[in-house]
Amino acid sequence: MKDATESADIVIIGAGISGIGAARHLMADFPGKKVLLLESRDSIGGTWDLFRYPGVRSDSDLHTYAYEFKPWRHRSAIAEAPLIREYLDETVTEFGLDKILRLGHRVTSADWSSAKARWTLQVAVKDGTERKTIKAGFVFSATGYYRYDKGYTPHFEGQDDFQGDILHPQQWPEDYDHSGKRVVIIGSGATAVTMLPAMLMGDGGAAHVTMLQRTPSYIASQPRVDNIAVKLTKLLGAKRGYSATRLKNIWIDFLLVSTLRKFPDFGRKALRKWALKELPVHIDVDTHFNPPYAPWDERLCVTPDGEFFKALRSGNADVVTDRIDRFTENGILLQSGQELEADLIVTATGLVMQMLGGIQPTVDGLPVKMSDALLYRGALISGVPNWAMMLGYTKASWTLRLSNVCRLVGDVLRRMDANGYDIAVPVVPDGLATTDLLDLTAGYMQRAKPELPRQGTELPWRMHTTFVKDNRLFKGKLVDRHIRFSARTSASADLTSAAADS
Repeated sequence: MKDATESADIVIIGAGISGIGAARHLMADFPGKKVLLLESRDSIGGTWDLFRYPGVRSDSDLHTYAYEFKPWRHRSAIAEAPLIREYLDETVTEFGLDKILRLGHRVTSADWSSAKARWTLQVAVKDGTERKTIKAGFVFSATGYYRYDKGYTPHFEGQDDFQGDILHPQQWPEDYDHSGKRVVIIGSGATAVTMLPAMLMGDGGAAHVTMLQRTPSYIASQPRVDNIAVKLTKLLGAKRGYSATRLKNIWIDFLLVSTLRKFPDFGRKALRKWALKELPVHIDVDTHFNPPYAPWDERLCVTPDGEFFKALRSGNADVVTDRIDRFTENGILLQSGQELEADLIVTATGLVMQMLGGIQPTVDGLPVKMSDALLYRGALISGVPNWAMMLGYTKASWTLRLSNVCRLVGDVLRRMDANGYDIAVPVVPDGLATTDLLDLTAGYMQRAKPELPRQGTELPWRMHTTFVKDNRLFKGKLVDRHIRFSARTSASADLTSAAADS
């Protein structure tokens, strides 16, 4: 076992799309500070490197999902994982982030000392045969919102009897051969909608794919290539064309989500009408594509160029809406009595949510209980000094929030530097009413609700789940009296010895 110690002013945990973007922002804002970017896996990319199932792609357009500081140049606006990984590799190289990147560095614990005004991070290096201690003045958590080591798979009666393969998309073997197989995908979310057409493509496609759903989802077609973006790029050039496309898409998405949320009956009818136009006559739209919930109570599933509906029209794919009675030797027996024969069952049954990458921080020896915490502007954790987390949007591209979170962190750090403070901690005012942090009814979010932090009903303790509304909350001064600052020598036990100017 080898031990080593390293120190940094800012440590960013996670080298996915959020962590890489945060590293670029904070390095640009604070060229005199030492920044480290830690990644537990052996490669960057986060979600886009972890998932290897057929067709894995973004559900958001890349003109809003990509960074504002680096234009998305590929023709496909809805892009597959390899293209996104390539973009992230370019970002790391272009902005010199490879110099601060530490691959194979998994943070196992984070302990704050008020006396030293430092975080002590214990890090397992490579395969765990080495240990490292990293001292950090400020921590930025960009670990995403779900567990990387396992997905959610409920218990199915008789699953040991099934003679074929059972795979979860999160643990998909990269070299798995599904050619000629009869496939049943359990689930109706974005992963299932992506996999169904992808598994039929090419010479090595499946013989037949069935999407088995308990509850339908809303599915809408979207062009893979944004022709307006192509024209704007030709007219304005790469950078200005990208910026114009980004602004266009932000407002189109916001108006679409707002309309569907405000007029759910209209939204339901419109989505039903669009689906009906795309479906083959033998598939009943009201049975399989008319969810019992309102549009955007769960994320709207996107299918580029209508490829999901094309697969259904091909005759090699089907949708079944029913409940599972049990697995059998040859497939799945449904409660209706129908049996779906399969060689491969894919359990696209969701994620396991997890905050801070599973790290359990302590503050002066006391564990931080995230379910008791509130988030200041959706980014700083109440009672936790010198720590920020990146939480994106549920009704817009995740990364649209990144620049505002980094601006908040920058304002906090500049206030500390200007006044000789070592500690900054959000303190919740007495009597503040609270509400749920996230507003989707998806199963994985509902399962995790008791463990998630909450938000307040008033500024600055609230966030919105769309960019246009949330962006307004980041106008003007971001640091106020709810963040308490102190110097290390005067830090009191409750970390409230000095307040920011109100």
